[in-house]
Amino acid sequence: MPWILMAAVGLATLGLGVLGVLAVRLWVDVHGLAKQVDAASRALAGAAEELAGTSRT
Repeated sequence: MPWILMAAVGLATLGLGVLGVLAVRLWVDVHGLAKQVDAASRALAGAAEELAGTSRT
C-alpha cells in the first residue's frame, strides 16, 4: 500500500515539473512576441511620421 502513495507523489511531482517547463516555454514565447510587437510599433510610428512629413510639403 505505501508504494501507491509514493507513486501518487511521484506522479504529482512529475506533473508539476511538466507544468513548470511549459510555463517557462510560454514566458519565453511571450517575451519574444513582446519584442516583435515593440519593433512593429516602432516601425509603424516611423512610417506615420514619414508620411506626415511628406504630406505637409
